[in-house]
Amino acid sequence: MYNNEFNYVPSKEERTYGMLCHLLALSTFIVPLGSILGPLVMWLIKKDQSPYVDAQGKESLNFQISIAIYAIVASILILILIGGILLIGIGIFWLVFVIIASTKANDGIVYRYPLTIRFLK
Repeated sequence: MYNNEFNYVPSKEERTYGMLCHLLALSTFIVPLGSILGPLVMWLIKKDQSPYVDAQGKESLNFQISIAIYAIVASILILILIGGILLIGIGIFWLVFVIIASTKANDGIVYRYPLTIRFLK
């Protein structure tokens, strides 16, 4: 199975590391800022060894940074009473799309998150 961005099929190891770039965002439940630090560490370690892992790491980091910005804005909006609902929605959106991206990456598919600001290209 070839995907649009690469002319080869990622190996099982590459798919596993690509999946970990997304799944390590869940470390935020254990470590403060783990949603950014987990994918960042994995990406920094493996980005030069595989273009697939490099692409998945950048995508995960872009999404995690975007979500952090959205959460900060929603936190400020708590003052006008809509921020709480937005924070809950952002949290559910984040969890669902991290799981979707992880399964797609494990299948060898280059996944692009919706509503993501592309900081790293």
